[in-house]
Amino acid sequence: MSNPRRINTYRPERRAFLKMLALMGAAGALAGGELAALAADVVELPFANGARRVEAFPQKRPLLLLRTRPPLLETPMSVFNAGVFTANDAFYVRWHLADIPTEIDVDTYRVRVFGHVASPMDIYLSELVRGFAPFEIAAVNQCSGNSRGFFTPRVPGGEWGNGAMGNALWSGIRLKDLLAKAAPRAGARFVRFNGLDKGTQPNTPDFMKSLDIEHAMNGEVMIAYGMNHQPLPMLNGFPLRLVVPGWFATYWVKALTDIEVLEHPDDNFWMKSAYLVPDTPQASMKPGQAGVKMVPIGRMPPRSFITSLKDGDTVAAGRRVAVGGIAFGGDTGIARVMFSPDGGNNWHETDLENDYGKYSFRRFNTSFVPASKGDAVLMVQAVNNDGLAQPLQPNWNPGGYARNVVERTRIRVL
Repeated sequence: MSNPRRINTYRPERRAFLKMLALMGAAGALAGGELAALAADVVELPFANGARRVEAFPQKRPLLLLRTRPPLLETPMSVFNAGVFTANDAFYVRWHLADIPTEIDVDTYRVRVFGHVASPMDIYLSELVRGFAPFEIAAVNQCSGNSRGFFTPRVPGGEWGNGAMGNALWSGIRLKDLLAKAAPRAGARFVRFNGLDKGTQPNTPDFMKSLDIEHAMNGEVMIAYGMNHQPLPMLNGFPLRLVVPGWFATYWVKALTDIEVLEHPDDNFWMKSAYLVPDTPQASMKPGQAGVKMVPIGRMPPRSFITSLKDGDTVAAGRRVAVGGIAFGGDTGIARVMFSPDGGNNWHETDLENDYGKYSFRRFNTSFVPASKGDAVLMVQAVNNDGLAQPLQPNWNPGGYARNVVERTRIRVL
């Protein structure tokens, strides 16, 4: 299998945006349409059945493999210690339907805008890139089932560790600008999105997601063609994907082709029956509990992770230990990140690094001096700008969604 052609970077000023089409032409295929992976090592995630092969797919460095068709690839936690933005070749991959695009003709690629609008249109990729003001936003993309492997009792679905997430600087256009050109009619209530992935069986529900029209036109939801100053990787939705800052990635439809304005709520399978969570604090319920109101998953809660140390690391007693990591506020910014060196008995506030926007990862740093030898449990707790803090106890729901418990890193002091 040949390696995909390397994509040159570009600078994020307007002139550079207009060069995206040439770069997209260089990114229009996955190694001749193949999705073969190169086998490598095996790692153990810290839960039952946590063995994962480490494999390299086109345009990707070796990542943790959950599934090959459709590909589910997890980012190793060590990647998040490298900086605020997750490298494109290390960014996790999650598709829902098995038949995914592996080759795109950028000259003929179009997006259809239709439904309850005055001016339906088919807009070519070149028209979309050239015809609208460019827009950028830093935002975390996190799978709804990130960390599902830690749920107890276990639940069905992809058994992710904590690496089904990533942070990128997304480049593209505001969705509201395209919708305004299509002119939604009075009574428009929702906007539904569809992409190129398809099921292998005729009765497989097409993967479609919807937002209410006020959300869709809030000026932050966008159609992205760039990711960290490069075209989107094929496995992350090339050439266009929806970006819904602050919301779980199930809404970030990849290989976007259809935008439909609706007069009524969307009752397709992926809105009515899938990706539902309890309408309770922390989206939590008891296993087997009946009569719980379920609603579509939406906003993300805050999370934080120590990335400079991992379970099993050793440090020296009496010597200062630096601790760093990442945090994000979910649907708003980070107010503070608290650190405990002793399993939650004592806490102090960490130092926050540069703020790249309320939807982005933010680095934190602190230190401590372990006084005695033995086992130690380090903990971090993010608090967002709305005052929402990570809980000390994990949630549970049958979908394995929206875990954001305070993380614990167990080290050994020698």
